[in-house]
Amino acid sequence: MRLPITRYAINEILIMLLITAVIGYFLYQVASALLIFPVIVFLFTLYFFRDPYRVIPAGDNLIVAPADGRVIEISEVIENTFIKEPSIKIAIFLSLFNVHINRAPCDGKIVMLEYRKGDFWVASKPEASGLNERNSIGLISPIAGKILVRQIAGIIAQRIVCNLNLNEAIKKGMPIGMIKFGSRTEVFIPRNKVENLGIKLNDKVKGGETILGVIKQ
Repeated sequence: MRLPITRYAINEILIMLLITAVIGYFLYQVASALLIFPVIVFLFTLYFFRDPYRVIPAGDNLIVAPADGRVIEISEVIENTFIKEPSIKIAIFLSLFNVHINRAPCDGKIVMLEYRKGDFWVASKPEASGLNERNSIGLISPIAGKILVRQIAGIIAQRIVCNLNLNEAIKKGMPIGMIKFGSRTEVFIPRNKVENLGIKLNDKVKGGETILGVIKQ
């Protein structure tokens, strides 16, 4: 049985295990009951980096959520980075208690990877979309054409992880990276490709599992 902890967390877990052991040793000299505090912190670290199994919905024309969290924006925009035409933008806010694995919203081929440094606004604020540190992933879908996924760091997040390479083929729902400790994930879909959306503002979604929309065939 696979341990439901992401491989992106090896360094953090080892560091926290060491810190827990050292602090726990000294706290034990004071009072054994104090051991509960470093243990709780370590257990939360394991909880944060969990990677639960997901049932990926069948259907080539489906766009699934690229992250767990709450839908905080659904809007029509002109996406000028990659798609360069009217697009539906869906933004998902990830709290500290959400699974932080990012997943592919559809099948496709990676044709753009663009990292940009930036600020660390609260990820739920509109300013975060344009000003925060980010990583943009452009892919070509056989059904939808150009799709853009954007990983955006928040006020606590300090590291964006993306394990993709240019020209790599990806499958809907597969892990593509994560944002460590609070974040925002956005997906842009060409407006003329969207048949209908399956979500609304404030809906809670699961990465790789919740259907965001249906693409015209």
